[in-house]
Amino acid sequence: MVKLADQEGRLILRPDLCVIGAGSAGLSVASIAASFGASVVLVEKNRMGGDCLNVGCVPSKALIAASLHARTMREAGSFGIGGGEPSVDFAKVHAHVKGAIAAIAPMDSGERYRAMGVSVIESEARFTDAQTVVAADQVIEARRFVIATGSRPAVPPIPGLEQISYLTNETIFDLAEKPEHLVVIGGGAVGVEIAQAYRLLGAEVTLLEAGERLLAQEDPEMASIIEGALRSDGVVVRAGSSISRVEPAEAGGVGVVLDSSETIKGSHLLVATGRKPIVDDIGLEAAGIASDASGILVDKGLRTSNRRVYAIGDCAGGAGAGARFTHVANHHAGLVIRNALFRLPIRVGQAPIPRVTYTAPEFASVGLTEAQARKEHGTIRILRWAFADNDRARTERRTEGHVKAVVTPRGRILGCSIVGAHAGELIMPWVLAMSRGLKVSHLAGLIYPYPTYSEVTKSTAVEFLKPSAQNPWVRRLVSLVRRLG
Repeated sequence: MVKLADQEGRLILRPDLCVIGAGSAGLSVASIAASFGASVVLVEKNRMGGDCLNVGCVPSKALIAASLHARTMREAGSFGIGGGEPSVDFAKVHAHVKGAIAAIAPMDSGERYRAMGVSVIESEARFTDAQTVVAADQVIEARRFVIATGSRPAVPPIPGLEQISYLTNETIFDLAEKPEHLVVIGGGAVGVEIAQAYRLLGAEVTLLEAGERLLAQEDPEMASIIEGALRSDGVVVRAGSSISRVEPAEAGGVGVVLDSSETIKGSHLLVATGRKPIVDDIGLEAAGIASDASGILVDKGLRTSNRRVYAIGDCAGGAGAGARFTHVANHHAGLVIRNALFRLPIRVGQAPIPRVTYTAPEFASVGLTEAQARKEHGTIRILRWAFADNDRARTERRTEGHVKAVVTPRGRILGCSIVGAHAGELIMPWVLAMSRGLKVSHLAGLIYPYPTYSEVTKSTAVEFLKPSAQNPWVRRLVSLVRRLG
């Protein structure tokens, strides 16, 4: 990497890549590029690891893991094991969550990336023109730039919200005491995960969703199973609840006033109403980079209106924007490396992207829902298999949910949704099949170990073949072979 000094004495760096943001997307670009011998400058003004490590995926899954242990104790009696209501030490739960972050943090640390050969600058970054970024009094004139600034919680304009203390995913994992009554606004993935986890840990929880159902972007048949599971656990689910305002309540709590004039009182309020891209204060206008409410506008090759600059992960918007998942950000990173370092053509949107909501049972999906498939393809087939008909699920009393696959009449897989134990793992054969153009009959033909949850995939796929057994020509062939002895 070329290093010079300008007239003001500032160090000028001329690397192959300058990456702005050290979350999942930025870290992936930096590590892959460095492994190929490219010179990389990585700029991050906050904590290394970004939202996923510090306030997102890692702490939420650690909290969920603790809550599932509490559920296991309650259910132990069904297996002949002494159980009952667990004693939850929430301070220790909090320590477990923070411990999980601390255990993973060294993998995302500045020290590790410097050891890879990446120049890490802990500072704000700002474009001063179309080909220059300034960070910590250093001038970076990179061959290519990658913006990976991520997203932050989107807070709706609810009257009174600015006058009370409320939680988002950036602050809820700092709670060291169990909320007496947590009110959650938002029935998306984050809302339902946190609502169920806190309920299983013993808090009273009310979940408010303005729409008519939870997980509105998913197949309603499958989402209804998740709603039923939350209700069964004791979460008070109020779908179709429009909020008029929020206001302070006695004893330091909060009151959420609905349009119906009913007031929901709680000790804590979590706002989980989506994300918005972080695109401010980095000098986009000076660099000639266009953006709108969806984020930094990128094409299908993840390039911005400034051809030297890519935007990836949660901050990307426009034609190339994808779902705001960590694995999508990592996928973007791999694509950008191919184009920025090797000039290989890339195009976003060709790979099937799985989605997982980490409730109990889990909800995983990929591709089209039934409604989307009918709209796009007309005639389709729906294949189902219940976990209640899987022997391993029976032995472990994890029989909630089923697999629902959407295929063409010829067996091409258009989408799959799974609600059940280990759904996040079980979705992967369907993702592989879709990405490689395999038909559902290929999944039916595999040999699956018995007894495993993976057999739900085989059982679902075999459903596609069953009508063939009723084919009169097949039956005539069987009859003919019988006559031949």
